[in-house]
Amino acid sequence: MLNNLRPLLTKILEPIAKRININPNIITIISPFIAIISAYFFANHQLILGGLFILLSGFLDVVDGAVARYHNRTSKFGAFLDSTMDRFADAIIYIGIIFGGYCNWIIGVLAIHSAITVSYVRARAESQGVECNIGIAERAVRLIILILGAFISTITHSNITFTYFIIILVILSYITVVQRVYHVWKALKNENSNTLNKI
Repeated sequence: MLNNLRPLLTKILEPIAKRININPNIITIISPFIAIISAYFFANHQLILGGLFILLSGFLDVVDGAVARYHNRTSKFGAFLDSTMDRFADAIIYIGIIFGGYCNWIIGVLAIHSAITVSYVRARAESQGVECNIGIAERAVRLIILILGAFISTITHSNITFTYFIIILVILSYITVVQRVYHVWKALKNENSNTLNKI
């Protein structure tokens, strides 16, 4: 969904990446600790600070990749570490939201489950050789929805508003899972058809 913004994002991040000549894995490891701070603020009913630290965590998540690409330090382990830290960050943020009482545990568990499943489907698809970065609610979109929910809930002084945003997020995440499963099914079906035609 955000693929069209990638060229613009690259132009913005390149000057930043140029100035940061460190191992990108260090930045990757810092990101989930920022997510822990976000979760702490959510658990203590500080929605604005929780949202701001989600924004900072997400920013570091794109900066590490930009640094790796600019300084030619991309690696398979770096990609693996980045994906692992993202899953940790996603889960810990939702745990903080649950502790803050912004949603009941069922909705919270579904939010964690749906977020992890979206990423798992992509990882499993790519292990089959199918590119799968499609869907209505990629990780960046999910983080933006959480940030907007936190800010709007603060402005309206209504915690239930944030709950509605989380419910919407769960629905969009599961829709993304379906989109990705269908995309992979279609890609593998076409691949099998092409193989049979060659035979």
